[in-house]
Amino acid sequence: MGVLAAALTSCGSDPDRRCVDRDSYDAFLGYKIVGDKNCKTGSSSSGKGRKTGSGTGTSSGRTDPTWYYDSDVEGRYADNGTFSRSEAVDRDGFGCSGSGSGSGGG
Repeated sequence: MGVLAAALTSCGSDPDRRCVDRDSYDAFLGYKIVGDKNCKTGSSSSGKGRKTGSGTGTSSGRTDPTWYYDSDVEGRYADNGTFSRSEAVDRDGFGCSGSGSGSGGG
């Protein structure tokens, strides 16, 4: 009974996330973490962990901030995560991403 309760309560919780600059990817470090205020709450990006940056994208002053879920964090960098919130929820083993219970975003 306790296992079922744990599964149901974790279904509604958000996975760990960091706001990263998608254009800042470094092959050794990952994506540079930027302030959460740069990521719009409630927005999501597709991409399933695609590594799109060249590692020098921030030198132009351009940033592409987005939420990066379920990643390994080392200092100011995050790696081995996903840009897909639903995939991050599925990684936790409960498979709640298809439940349709969204938190208000307005």
